[in-house]
Amino acid sequence: MEEAAIESPCIRECRIDQITGYCVSCLRTLKEISYWESYAPTERRRVMSLIEARRAAAGHHSGN
Repeated sequence: MEEAAIESPCIRECRIDQITGYCVSCLRTLKEISYWESYAPTERRRVMSLIEARRAAAGHHSGN
């Protein structure tokens, strides 16, 4: 069975917070942003889990 594509969480409002190192919009690191296209679905899911944890720690609410 083929896995569904995992879309990038990018919303095209890129700014890196100098303290956390995360994009203030999508909460990914520069490394996660730059490697996103080469990540396998399992790695993309891992990053999405990290984003949710970062969002929860920062008190951000998901757009979903």
